[in-house]
This record gives sequence, C-alpha cells and structure tokens, in this order.
Amino acid sequence: MARISVLVVAFVCYAAFFVSFVYLVGFVGGFTFMPTHVDKGLAGSPIVSLVVDLGVIALFGIQHSVMARPAFKERWTRIVPKPMERSIYCLATALVLGVVFALWHPIEGSLWSVENPAIGTTLWALFWIGWGTVFVSTWLLNHFELFGLQQAWNYARGREQTTMEMRTPLLYKLVRHPIYMGFFIALWATPHMTYSHALLAAGLTVYIMIGIAHEERDLTALYGDEYVTYSKRTGAFLPGIGKKA
Repeated sequence: MARISVLVVAFVCYAAFFVSFVYLVGFVGGFTFMPTHVDKGLAGSPIVSLVVDLGVIALFGIQHSVMARPAFKERWTRIVPKPMERSIYCLATALVLGVVFALWHPIEGSLWSVENPAIGTTLWALFWIGWGTVFVSTWLLNHFELFGLQQAWNYARGREQTTMEMRTPLLYKLVRHPIYMGFFIALWATPHMTYSHALLAAGLTVYIMIGIAHEERDLTALYGDEYVTYSKRTGAFLPGIGKKA
C-alpha cells in the first residue's frame, strides 16, 4: 500500500474514533439532545433489554481486549500493514461503539436521584473531571502513537518505528492506569443513576478490571523488572489501591 494511503487511512480512522469518543461522553451523560443515550434508545422488555445490553457491552470488551493483545497483533499484521494496525484497532472500536449506541435498550428505574443542587453540581463536576482525565492521560504519554497517527506518519516519511520507553509523567505517578481511572470516575459520577446507567457502568467497570489484568501482563513482558517495581509502589487505577505485593 502506498505510504500516503496509509497516512490517509490513519487520519480517517482517527476521525472516526474521535467522533465515537465524543458521542460516548454524551451517551454516558444522558444529554437530552443526543439521538440516543444511556436512557434513550430501543424499547424492549426488561429481560430482552438486559440481554441485549450485556451483549453489546461484552462485544465492546472482547473487541477492545482481544485486538490489543500481542498474540493477536502478530497474526493480524500478517493481513494488514503493521503501520496501520493501531489505526484499524481504533476504527474497530469506533464501529463497535456505534453498535452499542444503536442497539442500547434503556431499562426503567433508578438506583439514586440526587435532589441537592450542591451535590448534583459536584457529581457533574466529577463527571467532566473523569473525561478530562481520560483525554489528558492520552497526551501524557503519546496521544498520536496511542491512536495510530505516529505509526502512519513515520511510515509515510520512511522512518523506523521505535518502541516507546517506559515513562511515568504526572498522573502516572499516582496510578498505573489513569485512563481507566478517568473512565471509572466518569461512569459512576452522576446525580441520577438509572438502572441503564448502572448496567453500563458496572459492565464497563468489569471490563476495566479484566483489561488491567491483561495489560499488566503485556507491560511486564515489555518492560520487565522496571514495570514490576513501578507496580509495587503505584496503585492500579485508584491511588494506593491495587499495588502489587
């Protein structure tokens, strides 16, 4: 594939992922102007809704985890050019999120509804802090590499791909996975926790825990003792919690 074509594909995949991420913020927030959101979607009985919602959450978790594993990447890059691997991963994530948005079935009822304005405002502030943490964390390491643009750019320029050295800037000194920490905060910080929202938050939290376990193994294999030492002094996705013995 022509080098410039790889770069164009990478930008298209990045744009698709960025749009899906912005939509996800609105989807979780349940904003009324959204075409669909966690409490606005297809109608169905509670059982059907539960099965469908769990199914799309599982689909996201499987895609997001399996495609990130080194063994899958090794086989996958026999089919797609290696400089495009990360971009295709981002595109696949965007497509799966589209399935979640389209097929989500809200479930009536709520776990809590905060009436106190001050508490409600605090929870909304935490909601935005969570998403902000996710976004900022991608830049603390290498935003463009994380979403495949740097790989495509290096390939287009004829440069060798390099393995990023282990760094722990800012938030990474507090937790090993600040992106997951941001998602956790954003998912659970809401003044009105409906059953639908709770199901999504719980399902993705389970995925986060599973994802951390797999990612930890990959990072230990990549960085060795350096990462082991880091994991012993730093919490997983909440400060002080999840240190390894």
